[in-house]
Amino acid sequence: MTSRRDALKLALAGATVTTAGAADRAPILGLLMPVDPIVPPEAAAMYPTGVRFEVASVSLKRMTPQGYDQVLERIAPAAQTLSAQGARAIVLMGTSLSFYKGAAFNRELTQRVSKASGCPAVTMSTAVIDGLKSVGGKRLAVATAYDDEVNQRLRTFLQEEGFEVLAIRGLGVENVADINNVTPDGLLKFCVEVFESTHRPDAMLVSCGGLRTLDLLEPLENRCRIPVVSSLPHALRAGMRLLGQNGRVLGHGRLLSL
Repeated sequence: MTSRRDALKLALAGATVTTAGAADRAPILGLLMPVDPIVPPEAAAMYPTGVRFEVASVSLKRMTPQGYDQVLERIAPAAQTLSAQGARAIVLMGTSLSFYKGAAFNRELTQRVSKASGCPAVTMSTAVIDGLKSVGGKRLAVATAYDDEVNQRLRTFLQEEGFEVLAIRGLGVENVADINNVTPDGLLKFCVEVFESTHRPDAMLVSCGGLRTLDLLEPLENRCRIPVVSSLPHALRAGMRLLGQNGRVLGHGRLLSL
């Protein structure tokens, strides 16, 4: 009995070491954050195993064109930091930061991150564009956190990418810290209002990486009967796909189930 007990302890200890070793060997996804240099809770909720996350921040203060201009020169150094931390792929986690100068600039920014880091890269804007195309979206209802000027720039970006924007409305947030005042119930109600203001959209975009949308996706899709793509969850999915994983997460809307 003692021998069997000792053998079991040794086996369990070995399994613990193996599990820890596997975690240490998991590929690192670098998240280049606009604001706080912390891993978003959604990342661990969606992908608790098989990947590790490292973060760097450019310390964006205001979601305005002037605010974005002020942090552009911080992007390449932050990408280099993530590369030094072992990142094998990088996601630029700021939708408006990458779309505000149009589609060509979004592509240029992707190349800038990739060149600085030596890693494949994707922006949050590219992630939502690819997501909308994956679910067959063409005629869009768009709900955002932004003010009217940034919304107009998003409209232009989406049109450049081949979409028809039927309606776009924002919450008017400019100070980044104010995004924390948006409640889940309030955001759901707002998104439904945007949907109901349009005529037969075939997809919805909820734009802003600061909006907590992971648990909103399925209820909103059930309510509106169309696929919903949003910034943070689908940018994480795009990053996982850069690492060669499928990024699938069940129970959180149509795109994440693909």
